[in-house]
Amino acid sequence: MSTHMQEQYRPDEIEAQVQQYWHDNKTFHVTEDNNKPKYYCLSMLPYPSGRLHLGHVRNYTIGDTISRFQRMQGKNVLQPIGWDAFGLPAEGAAVKNNTAPAKWTYENIAYMKKQLKLLGFGYDWDREITTCRPEYYKWEQWFFTKLYEKGLVYKKTSAVNWCPTDQTVLANEQVVEGCCWRCNTPVERKEIPQWFIKITAYAQELLDDLETLESWPEQVKTMQKNWIGRSEGVEIDFNVLNYNDKLRVYTTRPDTFMGVSFVSVAAEHPIAQLAAQNNADIAAFIAECKNTKTAEADMATMEKKGIATGFYAIHPLTNEKIPVWIANFVLMEYGTGAVMAVPGHDQRDFEFASKYDLPIKAVILDQDDNAPDLTQQAYTEHGKLFNSGEFDGLDFAQAFDAIASKLINLGVGARKVNYRLRDWGVSRQRYWGAPIPMVTLEDGTTIPTPEDQIPVILPENVEMNGITSPIKADPQWAKTTVNGQSALRETDTFDTFMESSWYYARYTCPHYDKGMLDEKAANYWLPVDQYVGGIEHAIMHLLYFRFFHKLMRDFGMVTSSEPAKRLLCQGMVLADAFYYTTATGERIWISPTEVTVERDDKGRIAKAYDKEGNELIHAGMTKMSKSKNNGIDPQEMVEKYGADTVRLFMMFASPADMTLEWQESGVEGANRFIKRVWRLVYEHAEKGPVATLNCNELNDEQKALRRELHKTITKVSDDIGRRQTFNTAIAAVMEFMNRLQKAAQDSRQDRALMDEALQAIVRLLSPMMPHACFMMWKALGHQDSIDNASWPVADEAAMVEDEKLIIVQINGKLRAKLTVPADATEQFVTDMAKSEVNIQKYLEGTTIRKVIYVPGKLLNIVVG
Repeated sequence: MSTHMQEQYRPDEIEAQVQQYWHDNKTFHVTEDNNKPKYYCLSMLPYPSGRLHLGHVRNYTIGDTISRFQRMQGKNVLQPIGWDAFGLPAEGAAVKNNTAPAKWTYENIAYMKKQLKLLGFGYDWDREITTCRPEYYKWEQWFFTKLYEKGLVYKKTSAVNWCPTDQTVLANEQVVEGCCWRCNTPVERKEIPQWFIKITAYAQELLDDLETLESWPEQVKTMQKNWIGRSEGVEIDFNVLNYNDKLRVYTTRPDTFMGVSFVSVAAEHPIAQLAAQNNADIAAFIAECKNTKTAEADMATMEKKGIATGFYAIHPLTNEKIPVWIANFVLMEYGTGAVMAVPGHDQRDFEFASKYDLPIKAVILDQDDNAPDLTQQAYTEHGKLFNSGEFDGLDFAQAFDAIASKLINLGVGARKVNYRLRDWGVSRQRYWGAPIPMVTLEDGTTIPTPEDQIPVILPENVEMNGITSPIKADPQWAKTTVNGQSALRETDTFDTFMESSWYYARYTCPHYDKGMLDEKAANYWLPVDQYVGGIEHAIMHLLYFRFFHKLMRDFGMVTSSEPAKRLLCQGMVLADAFYYTTATGERIWISPTEVTVERDDKGRIAKAYDKEGNELIHAGMTKMSKSKNNGIDPQEMVEKYGADTVRLFMMFASPADMTLEWQESGVEGANRFIKRVWRLVYEHAEKGPVATLNCNELNDEQKALRRELHKTITKVSDDIGRRQTFNTAIAAVMEFMNRLQKAAQDSRQDRALMDEALQAIVRLLSPMMPHACFMMWKALGHQDSIDNASWPVADEAAMVEDEKLIIVQINGKLRAKLTVPADATEQFVTDMAKSEVNIQKYLEGTTIRKVIYVPGKLLNIVVG
């Protein structure tokens, strides 16, 4: 590789050369090393959809910047990459392109891998993981059988979205307006047996340990807290007339218990089923509920519907008869499937009671200690009780305790902590996923697949019909033998969150074949020091990721309790969207890369045209999407400007956790900046060897320049390392560059200082633009590559100012400016001020009342 620097910055040439060097020298290949502090930096692994998009590029550029920075801090840095390769999109694409999901997936991986390499990310490619390979999923199958033996896995019947035409289960996102996305048949709720992992057994620990995650965004921790949803309440049993069982409800508001006016139950509740036996209307209502969506967001907005069962519960404290109703918003899988309704103090109950003319009773006073107005809505605040017999006058906490205690003493209540979190259903009725390792024997018992039959391999060479999973359609696939008995394999596959819940741990020992993890390697690298990924994974993935880590800890594989110390959620990438409308009213969206814009004096888009000259409407900055044709292909941008420009722009244009607006003018600006640095380094290197810098020989101007340099080093180090505000770090280097370009380069010390500055700048920029910095570092006279260089350290002495400029005021008006030694005392400054001619004339004939001194900045003499 040539170390001579070309005069022109040609990214296409240098980037290929530098990437080849990294490849040949295995620069980013790491192993455990106890002589260095370790640093594990991880970006969430991509789904191999076909092409990288700018959202990917942003995520990986952030991760790579942090990795390279930490490496220059002298740490042993692990930055791996792999492919989250199972999942539904592969099935859809396979059907559309008449291929098999495996073939489509592997082709996409090959293409995207090439793209990642073009961007120059410093990955240890020897650790690459592809989650659809048996050598990977074998271990999660093995682990699942171990969890089963520990009682942490069970099978139960659970409701799913079922398409009767395609005879298949649909994910929530495949149900469009209550119908199947493929054939438009109305979707039914169907009960089928499914496998679950007991995440609820870890609910409290998952909640408590959020407190230990000091470097996770508060927003993510709050989302997880709400999802786990711990509540303290009371379970209460009602007797029901003409019904043999008790009706159990759970409430977090026992203080409102004297305001209960009905009880609502889920359509699947046994009492609802009994009521339907000889009532056609109730049976019809239950059937209608079966087709209701059960996502909580839908629950809140959908129309509240119900029907009376004809049963009456007895209020345990007042002996009142209370009607039992079936309501479409009560879910069997939450709590007990029955809710005590207090329409006066719960908005959902209020809407239901208003619709069906059920009593609405107030039992909580408002803030002014008056009965609340319940004509328009429920009063949901806490307050003092009234209308509640012996409990009148108690506040929320007192009433909670008193009513709970009374119910417990009567034997009809129990205090209970509940969680909103449900156990993790891992069964999917799709093909492209890891087979669930369970078998059913001839006698009907279900047992884990024996260890010698793991992995249960998913056949890859299959034909897809777009409806039935090939392993369900092929009766031979399921047949096996266990201990001489015929048995049938489970044909459901794992939820793809299974693979992404433990991949980070497998990166520490990807080729280990004696177990799920090599404990020595895993505990050297784990926990992850920095995790980078989108906020859309804040709940599901990050919760399963934390849960899996605790499971592996409890099986003795890892010693830490949390998988990642620090989390950064990068913002989305937005781009301008443009369209014109055809004569028939159809919008034709034009890619922003093919649009010519005219801007007004404020830089806003005034007019836009496509290549044919059609005038376009600018629809603003929006999330990149196929529908608006405003996705920018990163590869095109790399070919046009080089990977370093794309990377630098991404890190500079916005704080990492905020949305980033893709502006080609900004990309051009980043490109010009790289060329400026390149030019300065080139010109400096061409002048040949440099003398040693002698700090004692520097004049004031040189000292000031050096002070700025070392302040910049301090700021950039703090911005990248502690604050992770990469945009302000780059801005600081740009600002210093403006000053450096104007600096004199005449004397030996000028050139020595220029050399010190460029050596620092090239290292400060190298995490963001590693290829150009690699070449510039060589040109600055280094044999070894910049990847092994250490981060610049600020010289404290350089930042100490020798002199200060003091503003002198008389009665608050500026009268003089003094240059004083940096360590001057107040007395020295005051004496010096008094000896100034201009000050003396204002002091004549006055009395000094007071002297105010702000050290190093200002002296104000107050006279009267």
